Amino acid sequence: MHDSLCICGSGTMGSGIALAAARHGISVILYDVSPEMVSKASAQIENDLLQQVAKGRLRGAEEKEIFQRIHFTGSISECKAGIILEAITEKAESKAALFRELEKINSATTLFASNTSSLSIRKISEQTPFPERIIGMHFFNPASRMKLVEIIKTDHNREVDIQRIRQLASGMGKTSVICKDAPGFIVNHVARPFYLEALRLLEKDIADMKTIDLLVESAGFKMGPFHLMDLIGNDINYTVSCTLYDALGRPARLKPSALQELKVSQGELGRKTGRGWFVY
Repeated sequence: MHDSLCICGSGTMGSGIALAAARHGISVILYDVSPEMVSKASAQIENDLLQQVAKGRLRGAEEKEIFQRIHFTGSISECKAGIILEAITEKAESKAALFRELEKINSATTLFASNTSSLSIRKISEQTPFPERIIGMHFFNPASRMKLVEIIKTDHNREVDIQRIRQLASGMGKTSVICKDAPGFIVNHVARPFYLEALRLLEKDIADMKTIDLLVESAGFKMGPFHLMDLIGNDINYTVSCTLYDALGRPARLKPSALQELKVSQGELGRKTGRGWFVY
């Protein structure tokens, strides 16, 4: 029997995780402080499901059942569950503050998971009086389809709670890997050179974005680095690069790209803004 689930933050990641859970029979509370974001998430999830019906991958009755498993709310008082997963802004203080607030209205056995892509789980957990109940559960975009979940443990976590998180991931149809809390965890640590070397090729005018992406895709990757940065969001991707760069002592090989910093400052974040490295 899996834990009940509440997701805080109804943006791209939060709504994608909610859809993944609901598709596998898990009832979800999806909360956001912004009523506009709640409405947007509801419309987006319903649209995604209707597209699956149109493609013959779901029946109409299945679409309704999945959608009804998600309870959309703008009231934090409704955020009560066995596991609460946050997918809010990438600030450790904000995540810790949310967990402290939610701990007051939840049971002593509730676990708190962070979907952060690069922040230290230990630093988040140690800003609360209950660090043993905080763990990392890092999904990948699009969360409704990507199979991998990184479960990030700290020295505070109990093995039984790590397994509860792993069971939830399995119940959502995900493949989980467990790693220790470390800069970039596994995937983002390995992936930094993938993005940064592509950006350096562009900065040095060795090749253009389309050529770099085509060459990488021809080698077997489903998506080239520039299209992938646009899918993730240049703001998120750049923040991860900066976080990892600082955490590892600022090695030259991991220096964030000034070109990407410019994209972020201009608001050209990728698919979510209609323009990034490419126009959508």
